Amino acid sequence: MKVAVIQKPPVLLDRDATIARTLELIGEATREGASLLVFPEAYIPGYPTWIWRLKPGGDMGLSGELHARLRLNAVNIARGDLKSIQDSARENKITLVLGINEIDAEVSGTTLFNTVVVIGPEGTILNRHRKLMPTNPERMVWGMGDASGLKVVDTPAGRLGSLICWENYMPLARYALYAQGIDIYVAPTWDTGESWIATMRHIAKEAGCWVIGTSTAMQGSDVPKDFPDRDKLFKDDEWINDGDAIVIKPFGAIAAGPLTREKGILYSEIDAEAARRSRRSLDVAGHYSRPDVFSFSVDRRPKSPVVFED
Repeated sequence: MKVAVIQKPPVLLDRDATIARTLELIGEATREGASLLVFPEAYIPGYPTWIWRLKPGGDMGLSGELHARLRLNAVNIARGDLKSIQDSARENKITLVLGINEIDAEVSGTTLFNTVVVIGPEGTILNRHRKLMPTNPERMVWGMGDASGLKVVDTPAGRLGSLICWENYMPLARYALYAQGIDIYVAPTWDTGESWIATMRHIAKEAGCWVIGTSTAMQGSDVPKDFPDRDKLFKDDEWINDGDAIVIKPFGAIAAGPLTREKGILYSEIDAEAARRSRRSLDVAGHYSRPDVFSFSVDRRPKSPVVFED
């Protein structure tokens, strides 16, 4: 099975243009024979990188304007915003892992979530996972997700699960995936660098599975010209994010990457059977688990702020 790990930048704060770019990238990757495609965290319509540059408690007018644009360009799944991507997955018979800014259309109509969806080769959404804990200033952008999407699902590539960015530093969240027979662990992120790559290698060793990490390789010149206060926040020649797309073999060896400061696609061959074989000596959710000593439960019931009884 050939995987394409995509780290080309989106069109920041433009949902429709980023969806069009996503479709172009699907075409490019499938022409190279990839049948599993992985996109970065919050890819549609882009990670809100400005939150790390605004003064805490200041720039409230600019912060409010940027958040409003993000909300207006967020993905409404119920409205069918992902339909063209789902159709492309079905037509090309591929599996997609895609990060989105998702708007809560079911209850508040306003709150945003950092979400990753898995779209299968039939075009159906196999899973929707909302980030459990946004990090630092991210909490001014996204609400906290519940565990209803903390699932591993069957795909043609193998059993696949995903955690977003610093969720991968949450041992219990990782274990919840390990305990579902995971073959391919996908970590869409905004993080990069040696410590992040070390984390990816650790997870591959700990879980005995393939690990795929990808961030967005992006320069200041990739920020659209109509972005509010663009020149105040970004410099054209700076690297906002290095990317560092990587594929790790079960037990921690690097299979491909890292792809650093390159707006491209990283390709690798993966084999689910290699994950299952690797757990012969260390299976942390199986023969290494010691359930007589440790206990762990996960409440995957959806949590809604309101229940209407008519």
